[in-house]
Amino acid sequence: MARRKSKRADDEAKKPQKKPAKKAESDEVEVEPEQEDISELLASSADMVVSTCMQMRSWENVLVITDPATADIGQALYEASSRISDRVLMVMMPSTSQHGDEPPAPVAELMRRQHIVLAPTRYSLTHTRATHTAARKEGARIATMPGITLDIFTKGGMTADFAEVKRDITKVGGLLRKKRNVRVTSEAGTDVEFRVEPRKWKLEDNGILSRPTQVSNLPAGKVFIMPREGRMNGRIVIDGSWDSTLLDEPLVLHVEDGKITHIEGSDIADEVREQYEAAAERLGPKEQELLWTVAEFGFGMNPNARLIGNVLEDEKVRGTCYFAIGDNTNLGGSASVGIHVTGVLRNPKVMIDDFCVLHKGDLVV
Repeated sequence: MARRKSKRADDEAKKPQKKPAKKAESDEVEVEPEQEDISELLASSADMVVSTCMQMRSWENVLVITDPATADIGQALYEASSRISDRVLMVMMPSTSQHGDEPPAPVAELMRRQHIVLAPTRYSLTHTRATHTAARKEGARIATMPGITLDIFTKGGMTADFAEVKRDITKVGGLLRKKRNVRVTSEAGTDVEFRVEPRKWKLEDNGILSRPTQVSNLPAGKVFIMPREGRMNGRIVIDGSWDSTLLDEPLVLHVEDGKITHIEGSDIADEVREQYEAAAERLGPKEQELLWTVAEFGFGMNPNARLIGNVLEDEKVRGTCYFAIGDNTNLGGSASVGIHVTGVLRNPKVMIDDFCVLHKGDLVV
């Protein structure tokens, strides 16, 4: 049993020399509300994901995939899902080594048996055979959250009105019909041209995953497409972020016939070379030839997203565009190379045929 303080102890506590103890008491009061606020924000965001984004039903099978880096977010999503369905599983897997690495076989098998998969993980599961099989063949709807942090999960792009984001993306999609020729330029030096198949613009990264087979990042908010293979030429200057790094100096990618031929950019260029050389070691000769494929082009549509040095949110920033290098099989391409990394451009101009989509960082439509 705790003992009651004596009057003398109370008097001593009031003396000026006891200020350090008073400070400690003050610190304790300040920390607890912050912890409570974080818990409340986590729960609120998780409830929004399962109710608004996934539109989860009580009878659905749900799998939450997490790893040590994202365990708090995985737990919040598990608890929110369990308030709706009693058919919820959570699996903690080892962190993979890079974006596009396959999850362990037991995890991939579990994914195939779900109506909903929520994947807050350090590295992306979006461009994997496991996700493709679970969604396209088995009908799961899958929200991936590669590199998600507490900050991203509770602020910025996750606070957007996703119904509004969906409406905006639908409007833009209507304007892209029958348009095939894309040119991207920027004051930083980008000047690249390529062709696309108009029917293949992806318009479902809007934050609402209510239909089978849908796959999207959260936070969501982008329009994207696979450039036609072998048809891109020019120069791409990445001056926003590369993967999970805000750039102090640009990364320059030279493109010929749809592949990166050489790169410039001091330290960041060296890091990128090492990143792709490591990926090449796991590939056969034919796959190595496709390693540097320009796999994806897109532009952000989320008005609340911030450029913070995390690709999950960076590529959704309204007014930016991005290119991804590597695996394009999830978009119907032939480059099965097991790595898919994104670079974001600030203030680009994007022309699609005679239609200006972005001009100096402003969404024109």
